[in-house]
Amino acid sequence: MVGAHFTPGPSDTAPLGAVPPQPRPPAPGPPPRDTKALALRGAGLVAIAVVAGLLWYLIRHDSTPDEPVAQPPAQSTGQYQFTKVAGPDRVNDCSAKSYGDTQKFFDDSPCQSLARALFTTETGGAKALVSVVVVGMPDSSKAKALKSLTERDGTGNVTDLVRDKTFAGTGVPSLSGKNSAYSSKVEGTNTTIVLADFYDKHTDKALIKKIADDALRLSADLKG
Repeated sequence: MVGAHFTPGPSDTAPLGAVPPQPRPPAPGPPPRDTKALALRGAGLVAIAVVAGLLWYLIRHDSTPDEPVAQPPAQSTGQYQFTKVAGPDRVNDCSAKSYGDTQKFFDDSPCQSLARALFTTETGGAKALVSVVVVGMPDSSKAKALKSLTERDGTGNVTDLVRDKTFAGTGVPSLSGKNSAYSSKVEGTNTTIVLADFYDKHTDKALIKKIADDALRLSADLKG
């Protein structure tokens, strides 16, 4: 049996089902990172740090040697002021540039080098001529033997630039006369021999000996 047909009225609508709550949209997150840019920036910072560290190391550990300080010439570092007027004359045959027993010494014990020069100095109105000779020997014992020989009278010597006529002039003293002064020293394998005398036949044995002794330092300008 079919039931009676029911027509709902305006207020008799069917109830709606409950609407489920909608989820909230997610909060916006941080913008995506540009990993490539970050990597490049990090690499740049590392490179800067490395360069800075290297520069600091180089500053603290500079391997460049200090510039050598120029030394004053020996002429200006002693009691008297010397002026070079001849030389240096450099040879290797000392026998040919010597005389007397000294020449015989070199025949048996050849030198390795010979440097000769002449200097002048003035003091108290007197002018002196000074011969400085530096002889390089094979060893220190031969250098000492040469010094011992030449400091004795009558044994000859190395020929100075006046004696062999390399240097000449009016009133030039002979340097090997009775009024001349002698001085010598040995440094390692080098023997330095100095002869000095005054111009114009001036004599002052004490003063000329002081000049000769002071002139030994001039050997520093003849080495090499």
